[in-house]
Amino acid sequence: MITFNVASFLFLLIPVSVLAHGFVGSITIDGATYQGNIPGGTSNPSAIRQVSTIDPVKGATNPSLNCGMNATEASDVANANPGSQLLVHWIGGSTGDSNWPHNVGPIMHYMTECSGSCSSFDSMNAEWFKISELGLETSDTWYQANLDVGEPVNVTIPSNIQPGNYLLRSEIISLQLAMSVGGAEFYPACIQLSIGGSGSGAPQSNEVCQFPGCYSDTEAGIYTPNIYNPPINYTFPGPPVAAFVNGSSDSGSKTDSPEVTTLPTPSAGTYSTLLQPTLVLHYSCIPLLVRR
Repeated sequence: MITFNVASFLFLLIPVSVLAHGFVGSITIDGATYQGNIPGGTSNPSAIRQVSTIDPVKGATNPSLNCGMNATEASDVANANPGSQLLVHWIGGSTGDSNWPHNVGPIMHYMTECSGSCSSFDSMNAEWFKISELGLETSDTWYQANLDVGEPVNVTIPSNIQPGNYLLRSEIISLQLAMSVGGAEFYPACIQLSIGGSGSGAPQSNEVCQFPGCYSDTEAGIYTPNIYNPPINYTFPGPPVAAFVNGSSDSGSKTDSPEVTTLPTPSAGTYSTLLQPTLVLHYSCIPLLVRR
């Protein structure tokens, strides 16, 4: 009797697309846009930490998991306030000349407070708390799929966060190869922020973790052997969204957070080799047939 394995068949459809990666080309905060630097290119003033390559971080113990491949501190800091709306613009290719290429896996955002200026803060030992997580939009379509048609991700700074200097860590985990241990592709990027206001919200000690350290290669949500065998029951990796983010006194649950949504792409500008604040992320492309 001949058997047919759908997951194995779909895997054969994606070898070309997995070569495509990308990064965050710009961010928009309350209407003000900041450009980023081309990965591995000339470093220009930016609030987005520059990475050395568009390639993903591989392995949950990789030191680059905190802010991206060989990320370096940025010279600038972007101003924001509690409740500020940030649009994170993910783009594809080594120079950002195409859309984000992947469509399977979660989008999550973390924050950590810098001790002093974020432009000189070492994120290696930072303690991160989660502020948003997006997974499946429908039973078999991920929110990430909006990015590969040019839409940005909208993330909201917690409305009651205490003022200070923060790194915002934007992360895409591409799962198209996560059917085997170590196959997940991580795309983290860090944005340096100065947040005003008079809030008092902060995470609890059991809601923070370090990168690397937050994840393991074998935990649910990173190792996903049934990712192409619906129905998909996805579990977000890492800690839950911090309780103060949604004004709750409990630890919260690992469900899609209303803090992040995708919005239509604002009028696009032309990306030059000198992007202002830029972010680097990771993704993996899968043909439309894969989605079905």
